[in-house]
Amino acid sequence: MDKLLVHGGTTLRGAVNISGSKNASLPILAAALLTEEDCIIRRVPDVSDTNYMVQILNALGADVERSSGTVRATCADISDTAPYELVRRMRASICVMGPLLARKRRAVVSLPGGCVIGDRPVDLHLRGLEALGAKVEFEGGNIILTAPDGLKGAEINLSGPLGPTVLGTDNVMMAATLAEGITVIEAAAAEPEVLDLANFLNAMGAKIEGAGTSRIVIEGVEKLHGVEHTVIPDRIEAGTFMAAAALAGDGVTLRRVCREHMKSITAAIEASGHSVEFNAAGDACTIRRGENLKGCNLVTAPYPGYPTDMQAQMTALLATTPGISVIKDTIFPQRFMHCAELKRMGADIKVDNGTAIVRGVDKLSAAPVMASDLRASAALVLAALTATGTTAINRLYHIDRGYEHIDEKLLMLGAAVERVKE
Repeated sequence: MDKLLVHGGTTLRGAVNISGSKNASLPILAAALLTEEDCIIRRVPDVSDTNYMVQILNALGADVERSSGTVRATCADISDTAPYELVRRMRASICVMGPLLARKRRAVVSLPGGCVIGDRPVDLHLRGLEALGAKVEFEGGNIILTAPDGLKGAEINLSGPLGPTVLGTDNVMMAATLAEGITVIEAAAAEPEVLDLANFLNAMGAKIEGAGTSRIVIEGVEKLHGVEHTVIPDRIEAGTFMAAAALAGDGVTLRRVCREHMKSITAAIEASGHSVEFNAAGDACTIRRGENLKGCNLVTAPYPGYPTDMQAQMTALLATTPGISVIKDTIFPQRFMHCAELKRMGADIKVDNGTAIVRGVDKLSAAPVMASDLRASAALVLAALTATGTTAINRLYHIDRGYEHIDEKLLMLGAAVERVKE
């Protein structure tokens, strides 16, 4: 396994391109299963999660080629069973369930395993697919869905105890594109990644309205066709580099961003005293470290609220921001494992019942730390940029799940980082 050595104290300057969205790419790749024609998907980030999805498509019988950020997928003759050995590696692989069910009228997908950041059940996915007429059975750790007579449109409410489900919305929306009649999804997730998937599906010939809001209406069609599509920018990668620039930067420019998608993250960076300036087109921004820094309060919420996927990175930023900050995660209240590692570096953080109270310290000190999940690993990299000494971040495979060549991008900005074998 690789680990990352971060030599703290350097200043970040320059510009970096933000990659395509991992969380948009995964369901879009799965949606290629809905047609036997060629789908060309551009700006797919080179991360392990998208590599796993490509492997799953290949295992299902698709012909998939990948080169320089572009994936060509032809799903002419596919199986209805996703192999456990691949599915177990990534929870998001559950999003092949809807397309397989719609296309093959049967889908066999392994139940996702546990997750370090808390319970992430698939009951809402199954509720929605059952409403479309699927029969759901469980056998040998697998979910078996069948709809021998095809799917039928229905009115479906996907509200859950922790808010809308993004992948559940994706699954039901994909299945409904080939269902007979009209499907209405209430309490749908409104994230930009859901809208990007809907745009991909509409370009394939689907009839979807309302994506990006809490109410999505899908009129089923008989068949979908091939399409070319470019994935939206990754707002979480952009937010992570925003936080890095605020922590250790002296004028860092991010290119290939979407201002509209970044509003809550931008507001949080600015609330702590830093400057974020977008160009007229809204597709690039420059972050400058502030002089009068202050703590702030954050509460995670479904889009357009502050994303849980940026909670850990903002915790790292606030660890050395003067004053007291309070961060509450309403989506995944257990998602604070990074705090124990930040405390090893000298942070003053108290976690209680899904809330972190952060008292800003003057500086952090390098220490060996362990990444527990994707976003926690990013938070440790951010903290290490300003820590005194060299921080060794172990289990780097977590960060490779969702950040495309993060070490190379940081090097371009002037950071002193190196990837080494453990």
